[in-house]
Amino acid sequence: MRVTSKGQVTIPIDIRDRFGILPNTEVRFVVRDGLVVLQKAPARGTAKKASRGEAIVTRLRQISRRAARSEMTTEELMALTRGE
Repeated sequence: MRVTSKGQVTIPIDIRDRFGILPNTEVRFVVRDGLVVLQKAPARGTAKKASRGEAIVTRLRQISRRAARSEMTTEELMALTRGE
């Protein structure tokens, strides 16, 4: 795995799924015994984090409700499905 010129790396899907790292999950880097460790940041509030599948279903339901009411343009709908 390589670090991009912007300092980015891709966290493998099996690790994201195993540890519940979803889009917009806060993470932090900790130096421990000469190693850099990636940790999920402590959750804010007490709300239960949705699983990856639950987050997708919730997002699709929101999209379908808006689309059914014709409040969204095609561009807005496409932006939502892309996660923008």
